[in-house]
Amino acid sequence: MTRTIVVTGTDTDIGKTVFAAGLAAALGATYWKPVQAGFDPAGDGDGDVVRRLGVTRVLPEAYRLATPCSPHRAAAIDGVTIDPARLALPSVDGTLVVEGAGGVLVPLAGDRLYADQFAAWQAPVVLVARTALGTINHSLLSIEALRHRGVPILGIAFVGEPEEDSEATIAAIGRVRRLGRLGRVAPLDAATLAQAFAAGFRPEDFA
Repeated sequence: MTRTIVVTGTDTDIGKTVFAAGLAAALGATYWKPVQAGFDPAGDGDGDVVRRLGVTRVLPEAYRLATPCSPHRAAAIDGVTIDPARLALPSVDGTLVVEGAGGVLVPLAGDRLYADQFAAWQAPVVLVARTALGTINHSLLSIEALRHRGVPILGIAFVGEPEEDSEATIAAIGRVRRLGRLGRVAPLDAATLAQAFAAGFRPEDFA
């Protein structure tokens, strides 16, 4: 039976892929990013990144889109229609870590948002938030949007330098479990990420 954990974020470029890679590697999980926007055939997609960061099982994307913008717009530019039926959760042995794109309310197809897709999956979601200025507002809005759609929230994971007051405030007001924090990882490779993830999180909290 597949155990699925969905990783989403409060915004784009906050370290969501690095966190997802650390989580998948720590759990020995399979990684899947259903929609990759901004894919450059000459460069690396997020699947390539997580492989380099220690994840051995990576599923191919359902959609690879060229333009680096929200999936609904990237699909329109590419002349592609995103069919939610192709986004059904795959069955794998063990745990599946699924990474969304951008934030919770990023448009996926037409008026369907990522939060709507998460609601359809009904898999527990980890919300990744950076510890920078503005994170309280962005995090609480994301939590509210997920709860409004009945999406189960496993907890919130922070990325960045420690900000105890902000992290505690979000967890208390949002009524979510604080899973931990991934600090700055430099240089970033499979070994350093594994060490940083083990220092910031407990695998049993994702069980």
